[in-house]
Amino acid sequence: MGLLSRFCSAEVVLNILNGKADINFGAIYENLAAQELASHDYKLYYFNRKRQGELDFVIEHNGHALPIEIKSGKDYKRHNARSNVMSAAEYDIPMAMVFSNGNVESDGRVLYLPIYMLMHIKEARIENPVFRFSPL
Repeated sequence: MGLLSRFCSAEVVLNILNGKADINFGAIYENLAAQELASHDYKLYYFNRKRQGELDFVIEHNGHALPIEIKSGKDYKRHNARSNVMSAAEYDIPMAMVFSNGNVESDGRVLYLPIYMLMHIKEARIENPVFRFSPL
Protein backbone atom coordinates (compact mmCIF):
# COMPACT_ATOMS: atom_id res chain seq x y z
CA MET A 1 0.00 0.00 0.00
CA GLY A 2 2.84 2.35 0.83
CA LEU A 3 4.52 1.85 -2.54
CA LEU A 4 1.27 2.39 -4.40
CA SER A 5 0.60 5.57 -2.45
CA ARG A 6 4.14 6.73 -3.18
CA PHE A 7 3.40 6.73 -6.90
CA CYS A 8 0.14 8.66 -6.49
CA SER A 9 0.18 12.43 -6.75
CA ALA A 10 0.68 14.44 -3.54
CA GLU A 11 -2.93 15.63 -3.79
CA VAL A 12 -4.27 12.05 -3.80
CA VAL A 13 -2.08 11.08 -0.83
CA LEU A 14 -3.28 14.13 1.14
CA ASN A 15 -6.89 13.30 0.31
CA ILE A 16 -6.38 9.73 1.56
CA LEU A 17 -4.70 10.89 4.77
CA ASN A 18 -7.43 13.48 5.37
CA GLY A 19 -10.19 10.89 4.89
CA LYS A 20 -11.72 12.64 1.89
CA ALA A 21 -14.55 10.39 0.75
CA ASP A 22 -15.04 11.54 -2.84
CA ILE A 23 -11.83 10.16 -4.36
CA ASN A 24 -11.69 6.97 -6.41
CA PHE A 25 -10.33 4.26 -4.12
CA GLY A 26 -10.53 1.53 -6.81
CA ALA A 27 -6.79 0.95 -7.31
CA ILE A 28 -6.11 1.26 -3.60
CA TYR A 29 -8.84 -1.25 -2.67
CA GLU A 30 -7.62 -3.70 -5.32
CA ASN A 31 -4.04 -3.41 -4.07
CA LEU A 32 -5.23 -3.98 -0.50
CA ALA A 33 -7.20 -7.04 -1.65
CA ALA A 34 -4.18 -8.49 -3.49
CA GLN A 35 -1.99 -8.06 -0.42
CA GLU A 36 -4.55 -9.58 1.92
CA LEU A 37 -5.30 -12.60 -0.31
CA ALA A 38 -1.59 -13.22 -0.93
CA SER A 39 -0.93 -13.09 2.83
CA HIS A 40 -3.37 -16.02 3.16
CA ASP A 41 -1.32 -17.96 0.57
CA TYR A 42 -3.84 -17.68 -2.25
CA LYS A 43 -2.48 -17.63 -5.78
CA LEU A 44 -4.04 -14.63 -7.50
CA TYR A 45 -5.46 -14.91 -10.99
CA TYR A 46 -7.01 -12.27 -13.22
CA PHE A 47 -9.74 -13.26 -15.68
CA ASN A 48 -10.38 -11.47 -18.98
CA ARG A 49 -12.31 -12.88 -21.94
CA LYS A 50 -13.81 -10.82 -24.75
CA ARG A 51 -17.23 -12.46 -24.53
CA GLN A 52 -17.47 -12.41 -20.76
CA GLY A 53 -15.42 -9.49 -19.51
CA GLU A 54 -12.87 -9.15 -16.74
CA LEU A 55 -12.81 -10.14 -13.09
CA ASP A 56 -10.51 -8.52 -10.55
CA PHE A 57 -9.45 -11.78 -8.90
CA VAL A 58 -10.11 -15.48 -9.24
CA ILE A 59 -8.74 -17.72 -6.51
CA GLU A 60 -9.07 -21.40 -5.73
CA HIS A 61 -11.06 -21.55 -2.50
CA ASN A 62 -12.12 -24.82 -0.87
CA GLY A 63 -11.62 -26.69 -4.15
CA HIS A 64 -13.58 -24.32 -6.40
CA ALA A 65 -12.86 -21.25 -8.49
CA LEU A 66 -14.03 -18.18 -6.57
CA PRO A 67 -14.45 -14.91 -8.48
CA ILE A 68 -13.78 -11.87 -6.30
CA GLU A 69 -14.73 -8.35 -7.27
CA ILE A 70 -13.48 -5.28 -5.44
CA LYS A 71 -15.70 -2.22 -5.72
CA SER A 72 -15.08 1.22 -4.27
CA GLY A 73 -18.16 3.00 -5.61
CA LYS A 74 -21.86 2.94 -4.88
CA ASP A 75 -22.70 0.84 -7.94
CA TYR A 76 -21.12 -2.32 -6.51
CA LYS A 77 -23.98 -4.71 -7.34
CA ARG A 78 -23.78 -4.30 -11.11
CA HIS A 79 -21.05 -6.21 -12.89
CA ASN A 80 -21.66 -7.85 -16.26
CA ALA A 81 -18.51 -9.98 -16.30
CA ARG A 82 -19.34 -11.59 -12.98
CA SER A 83 -22.86 -12.39 -14.18
CA ASN A 84 -21.53 -13.79 -17.47
CA VAL A 85 -18.99 -16.04 -15.77
CA MET A 86 -21.46 -17.22 -13.14
CA SER A 87 -23.98 -18.21 -15.82
CA ALA A 88 -21.42 -20.21 -17.87
CA ALA A 89 -22.11 -23.88 -17.06
CA GLU A 90 -18.64 -24.98 -18.17
CA TYR A 91 -17.00 -23.06 -15.30
CA ASP A 92 -19.23 -24.61 -12.60
CA ILE A 93 -18.72 -21.71 -10.18
CA PRO A 94 -20.81 -22.16 -7.01
CA MET A 95 -20.47 -18.61 -5.69
CA ALA A 96 -18.80 -15.21 -6.08
CA MET A 97 -17.84 -12.51 -3.59
CA VAL A 98 -17.97 -8.75 -3.93
CA PHE A 99 -16.12 -6.55 -1.45
CA SER A 100 -17.18 -2.91 -1.15
CA ASN A 101 -18.19 -0.18 1.26
CA GLY A 102 -21.62 -1.81 1.55
CA ASN A 103 -23.03 -4.10 4.20
CA VAL A 104 -23.26 -7.88 4.32
CA GLU A 105 -25.83 -9.11 1.80
CA SER A 106 -26.54 -12.20 -0.22
CA ASP A 107 -28.18 -12.32 -3.63
CA GLY A 108 -28.40 -15.84 -4.98
CA ARG A 109 -24.86 -17.11 -5.39
CA VAL A 110 -23.25 -13.70 -4.83
CA LEU A 111 -22.11 -12.68 -1.37
CA TYR A 112 -21.56 -8.95 -0.76
CA LEU A 113 -19.20 -8.10 2.07
CA PRO A 114 -17.57 -4.98 3.50
CA ILE A 115 -14.00 -4.49 2.28
CA TYR A 116 -12.55 -5.02 5.76
CA MET A 117 -13.87 -8.61 5.80
CA LEU A 118 -11.24 -9.70 3.27
CA MET A 119 -9.11 -10.75 6.23
CA HIS A 120 -11.57 -13.56 6.98
CA ILE A 121 -11.19 -15.44 3.68
CA LYS A 122 -9.34 -18.62 4.53
CA GLU A 123 -9.41 -22.21 3.43
CA ALA A 124 -11.62 -24.53 5.46
CA ARG A 125 -9.61 -26.51 7.98
CA ILE A 126 -9.95 -30.25 8.30
CA GLU A 127 -10.69 -31.03 11.92
CA ASN A 128 -8.94 -34.09 13.36
CA PRO A 129 -7.38 -35.38 10.14
CA VAL A 130 -6.61 -39.08 10.07
CA PHE A 131 -3.40 -40.18 8.42
CA ARG A 132 -2.84 -43.80 7.55
CA PHE A 133 0.55 -45.12 6.64
CA SER A 134 0.87 -48.37 4.77
CA PRO A 135 3.75 -50.68 5.60
CA LEU A 136 6.58 -50.81 3.07
